[in-house]
Amino acid sequence: MDNADVWLVVPLYNEAAVIGDVVRRSRATFPNVVCIDDGSKDGSAEVAEAAGAVVVRHPVNLGQGAALQTGFDYVLSDPRMRYVVTFDADGQHQVHDVEVMLGRIRAGDVQVVFGSRFLDGRTDASLLKRLVLRAAVTYTNATTGTRLTDAHNGLRVLHRDVASRLQITQNRMAHASEIVAQIGAMRIGGHRVAYAEEPVHILYTDYSRAKGQSLWNTVNILAELIWR
Repeated sequence: MDNADVWLVVPLYNEAAVIGDVVRRSRATFPNVVCIDDGSKDGSAEVAEAAGAVVVRHPVNLGQGAALQTGFDYVLSDPRMRYVVTFDADGQHQVHDVEVMLGRIRAGDVQVVFGSRFLDGRTDASLLKRLVLRAAVTYTNATTGTRLTDAHNGLRVLHRDVASRLQITQNRMAHASEIVAQIGAMRIGGHRVAYAEEPVHILYTDYSRAKGQSLWNTVNILAELIWR
């Protein structure tokens, strides 16, 4: 399968050290990769372009939610596109997990596949991080009508019909909950959007932790949920 109907949308902010490898590994399986450079100051956009990605630029930093919305708007201009994958720029997502998630959505009985780091034992997260994320997903489930195990995982696969209906307004961490809430409330042809979860491996490295995967960042997710 050439995956010509798939686009990876990668929010990009000051990831010059790793984005070249992320793009090259991704494009070996998924040729369509768009990076939304969100005002980087370290040459990330040029590195991504050299690795083969399409790059759309924000002149100033607007936040990850805004970058995703820009990416959705871009890939929706491709009439061949049927599936959008949201994929992180820091190397913590695995291309093989995307292949499995696409196999799930191509079966045709769901329109969204969420990645979950809590459905198998591959992800090495601290106990405190797990507890905070569990609290966040409990809150999200209670307020959105969804039933997920990991609402703040950035790896998702969306059918075109779903991506075209999303309008992200939360630019910081709360955008993840907003996406879940909009999907939970969405109706297509009078029917609720069908979704599933697949286990994924989030690879926490010293680099990704230094870039914002600290426990404090996780606590911020919970705070933004409550006071957004």
